[in-house]
Amino acid sequence: MLFNLENINILNISEYIFYIILVISIFSVAVICFKIFEFYKKSRIKRDYFIPKLIKKIKEDNIDSAIDFCNSINSPMSSVSLVGLIIFNKKGEYGTIIKAMKREIMIQVIKLEKFVNILGIFGSTVVYVGLLGTVLGIIKAFHNISKVGSGGINVVIGGVSEALIATAASLSVAIPATVAYNIFSRSIEKFIINMEYCISTLEDIFRKKNDLSKKKYQN
Repeated sequence: MLFNLENINILNISEYIFYIILVISIFSVAVICFKIFEFYKKSRIKRDYFIPKLIKKIKEDNIDSAIDFCNSINSPMSSVSLVGLIIFNKKGEYGTIIKAMKREIMIQVIKLEKFVNILGIFGSTVVYVGLLGTVLGIIKAFHNISKVGSGGINVVIGGVSEALIATAASLSVAIPATVAYNIFSRSIEKFIINMEYCISTLEDIFRKKNDLSKKKYQN
């Protein structure tokens, strides 16, 4: 017989399916815990607290204090603001300041998205890994029937149980990974909104400061 299950040992592959699902689940839990801790730290400072305090320091021409304030806060908003303040403090042009702050948003988004896409990949692929285990479990059940020559419950229960366990295990990994991916993606969108709002708020201040310095220079 050309296709022989025993020769290619396909039935034993199902045993490795559970190890693959276990490894994926460990990585998923690690990524979820890491991102929860990271997002918690970066979201502790609220926009309504950060921006008014920063604007007050800038309007008072206390740029060094504003820079120190941004350095003391672990937030994407502070990172974006810090870039603009440093260039502004070096008498940089208004356009240069805004471009630098927009580039910093892209850098911060890349940092925020780190490992998040992995959860999306895990959530979508582990289901197929579990499906493979399910199919192999069913194949094993029919293979046992063909060997014994009877379809009794004791013959098929081993393969069917493996199939059901593989399905349940894959879903128990896929569901939390997919939910976490969607939650983190939504959180990243909120971070982006806050950073863009920060730029739009500081934009007017930097423009006025820049125009005022030009007038003084011309006089």
